[in-house]
Amino acid sequence: MRKSFIYVLLMGIMVAWGLNVTALKILVEHFSPVTLTALRIFTAGAVVLLFLWGIGRLGKVGWKEAKQIGLAAMFSVVAHHFFLAVGLTNTTAVNAGLVLGMVPLVTALLAMMWLGQRPTWFRILGIALGFFGVVFVVASGDGGLGHLSIGDVYIFLAVLAQGISFILIKKATVEARVMTGWMLVFGALWLFVLSFALEPHGLSSLKTGTPSLWMIFLASAVVATALGHMFYNQAVQYLGPAESAMFINLNPLFSLLGAHWLLGEPISWMQLAGFLFIVAGVMFGSGGMDDVIARFRRAKVAARGRKVGMW
Repeated sequence: MRKSFIYVLLMGIMVAWGLNVTALKILVEHFSPVTLTALRIFTAGAVVLLFLWGIGRLGKVGWKEAKQIGLAAMFSVVAHHFFLAVGLTNTTAVNAGLVLGMVPLVTALLAMMWLGQRPTWFRILGIALGFFGVVFVVASGDGGLGHLSIGDVYIFLAVLAQGISFILIKKATVEARVMTGWMLVFGALWLFVLSFALEPHGLSSLKTGTPSLWMIFLASAVVATALGHMFYNQAVQYLGPAESAMFINLNPLFSLLGAHWLLGEPISWMQLAGFLFIVAGVMFGSGGMDDVIARFRRAKVAARGRKVGMW
């Protein structure tokens, strides 16, 4: 698979994920959030497994692979989507989208800790800028920093869980698309168990759905969750977690636009400042500037070599 194609694919995924924050905000306001999430994730997992079965790529999974899938699912599906759904009931789609933009920085930090990636000054600066951006986002709330929204805390926990899952996916030996399908199904079953305990009447809330709400549900489950996670996890195995996560800096932009245009949520100057800090932090913290400087140095050395060769 060509790198340029993976980049285009990742761009499309970011559009879907950014707008999915708005879709989820609409859905959790009409349905019980954990029950809805369990059904959405299970639908996505079924779509992925049917797709793989249709193209003949749904191979057998051994006990070693099953353990890898189960561990990754606890973070990628259960923890991430649980905190995301609950968090969206207590914060705005704009704030959620901006905090979710921290995924690349958290992933880069975890990659330094667990994958042995070298911490450069650019990465350290990027992580600091990113967290400073989140402070701006949180401070834009009605109560400021002194009244931290519990929804923002839940969204950050969702970010942390997602970052851990990307490290586990990179280290796994299971093919990314197969891993995604089984992770979604396995995680959805655990979410159903949680929903029965936390939302005894959660299933009855699904009866209030309208055709337009179910269309949003299907778009979120199939496009954003099933196809989005399947192809993104494949990109993680091709490019690595840090380089793939760089594209998530586009998530806050599409989340901001979606929440503003579709939900009418206002965008404050502090949220815009937070967005700029997060994007700058992603560019530095995810290794983007390190790559640019490395390419520049290689080009400079090659040019010097050609000049010497001329003599």
